[in-house]
Amino acid sequence: MDNTTSGASLRLSAALLLVGQLLYIGVTQLHAGGEANDHPTIFAVYAGSGNWTVVHVGQFVAMGILLAGLLALYFGVDLRAGTARWAGRFGAVLAGVALALYGALQAVDGVANKQADAAWVRAPDAEKAARFASAEAIRWIEWGMRSYHDYALGLALLLFSVAVVRTAWVPWPIAFLMGLSGLVYLVQGWVVGAEGFSQTLSIEIVLAWVLSLVWMIWLVLVSWRMPESELRRLAAEGRGRPGTIHSSSG
Repeated sequence: MDNTTSGASLRLSAALLLVGQLLYIGVTQLHAGGEANDHPTIFAVYAGSGNWTVVHVGQFVAMGILLAGLLALYFGVDLRAGTARWAGRFGAVLAGVALALYGALQAVDGVANKQADAAWVRAPDAEKAARFASAEAIRWIEWGMRSYHDYALGLALLLFSVAVVRTAWVPWPIAFLMGLSGLVYLVQGWVVGAEGFSQTLSIEIVLAWVLSLVWMIWLVLVSWRMPESELRRLAAEGRGRPGTIHSSSG
């Protein structure tokens, strides 16, 4: 890959990541709210939500944009060193897995959950207990899908942070914050699998958003302000960090 292509891919990646994250946060603010683990109350809220389908389609689109940005990052940093290249490859695979899991999650949450909740609300008294049990079972499936999506996304971010920190294209604190956000997603996966949509999970969601926005905005600034001459210089020196390159060649 030539220098111009690498620079363009890095800028595209940074833009997609930030746009996807901002869109996801914005759309999620429109999601029907309430105490998510109080199932009788929240199921009634979900059943009456008028924008449920639009919100969940919007979340899926936003997540797709974000993960496309993560995949573009693999090409943007033009990995050639062994460890960085393999970390990037596995990270790219896990980004694809995360998107597939998120699609399944939105099918469960955006379609099945809504229909089950609406059926419970409309059911005659004699059927309400059975309908509620069905709605709750779907909710628990949602917990499981969300848990493993978070695991996949967290691992993808960790692997990409390993790849990025071994290149000279971006400052190492970006890789550090990326890895830290990946760890938060891993914790989210554990919490949602054990507790559902608890207050602890809500705090971790906000923390992951804040960390992600910081490194994504930083990546945008770096990628769009980096002159092509600097890209050529870094490419001429190699894909690793200059200090590492010089020490290994001495």
